[in-house]
Amino acid sequence: MSEKKKLVEIRHLKKYFKVNDASYKGLRRRTNTLKAVDDVSFDIYEGETFGLVGESGCGKTTLGRTVIRLYDPTDGEIIFEGTDISKLTSKELSTYRKDMHMIFQDPYASLDPRMTVSEIIMEAMPNDDSLSTEDRRQRVLELLDLVGLNSDHATRYPHEFSGGQRQRVGVARSLAANPKFIVCDEPISALDVSIQAQVVNLLKDLQHKLGLTYLFIAHDLSMVQYISDRVGVMYLGKMVELADSDTLYAHPMHPYTQALMSAIPVPDPDMERSKRRIIVEGEVPSPINPPSGCAFHNRCPRATEKCSQVIPEFKEIDDGHFVACHLFSGNY
Repeated sequence: MSEKKKLVEIRHLKKYFKVNDASYKGLRRRTNTLKAVDDVSFDIYEGETFGLVGESGCGKTTLGRTVIRLYDPTDGEIIFEGTDISKLTSKELSTYRKDMHMIFQDPYASLDPRMTVSEIIMEAMPNDDSLSTEDRRQRVLELLDLVGLNSDHATRYPHEFSGGQRQRVGVARSLAANPKFIVCDEPISALDVSIQAQVVNLLKDLQHKLGLTYLFIAHDLSMVQYISDRVGVMYLGKMVELADSDTLYAHPMHPYTQALMSAIPVPDPDMERSKRRIIVEGEVPSPINPPSGCAFHNRCPRATEKCSQVIPEFKEIDDGHFVACHLFSGNY
């Protein structure tokens, strides 16, 4: 992987939100800080699919939105093709907008119900005076064909489509500006199981045809394994493990990752019955008041006193395999 070009480099990225404490009874409202993304670093290489998994509320979606500057980062660097875009103004950022796009989780909520499919896709096209209205219409038809829809669909409205078709419209819209990098924010979670594989296969085909790079966010661990070249695991705003897909699923190191992988169902009934399931006790702590030390220590069966006091370093344990755990620090 080292010989490939880095398209996106994330360095110590943080995204905090200010929230009011509704339980506070004082005369003045108390404002707390919600650490949605807390000091995350990783790279995404050109042409790869980087999968991102973790429990609900761990910060996956916030990370994806911050990477393409839908949210302004609190701190850290977002380096896109060698340029740090983390502190660019909206005007300066417009140069990079065409190269980054997002496919949203809910294909219905993300499409304007008052616009036709043609209008939705054309709205996402760059403002290029050299393109006539007819050129734009022809581009819409090309994109619809690319995602498996036909020309008749161009004049229809979102409510006239099935969930899978609406997501195909969302994919077509994300391609309208010829982007290099697309954040797929749980693009299959709102779809029927029978349709999910079709959409994932469509994304894989488009990647090969157009040379796209994906950040693929999902809950379905089996689907993430299928589509991803490398996978990162998040917990409470932090990256706890990162490795290529085959290595991570075959040899997870972090106790949290091991618990996640043990929950993946096996199609063989005998193997499923004999498989050891790791149950993570307790609730996910609040990102407003995270635990000291390792964020996972209060739920980890292997935690020691050091885990509750010292934040583990996210370090490379093996070639391309990064873990944030004192078990692998060498002085545990």
